[in-house]
Amino acid sequence: IVERTLALAREGETVGDPERVDLAEVVADSWSTVDTADAALSVETDREVLADPDRLRNLFENLMRNAVDHAGDDVSIRVGDLSDGFFVEDDGPGIDPAVADSLFEPGESGAAGNTGFGLAIVQEIATAHGWTVEPTSGEDGGARFEVRGVDKRTPAAP
Repeated sequence: IVERTLALAREGETVGDPERVDLAEVVADSWSTVDTADAALSVETDREVLADPDRLRNLFENLMRNAVDHAGDDVSIRVGDLSDGFFVEDDGPGIDPAVADSLFEPGESGAAGNTGFGLAIVQEIATAHGWTVEPTSGEDGGARFEVRGVDKRTPAAP
């Protein structure tokens, strides 16, 4: 996490030259790099977005890791489309009201032993793309993070 935080700092605050990225592929790549234990993943998108693929993968990795850390090894995670973006939600216990106001603060964590940088990194990546990320409740009462303001236009072929 520290290495990724430093890499984000070196890359700057904004994404200057986004690429057309297959959202489902980035989700699958992210899933393969996270220790997901017995967690399950459902991907409900065939959308392409304009993004920095490495930073987008980092965003998904942190949200997936957060779900496993806070909802348990057998959590179900769902990624899907919004009209202006996408969401990542789980079927865990949801967001603890005691930490809801400080979710994106670096070093804040509701789970013992966590660094508290994961969601701060998620917010930084979203902001670098010009997106917003908002925590809410999922369909099954778990945590849901909605990323909005995503440019879904497909660039013209060269």
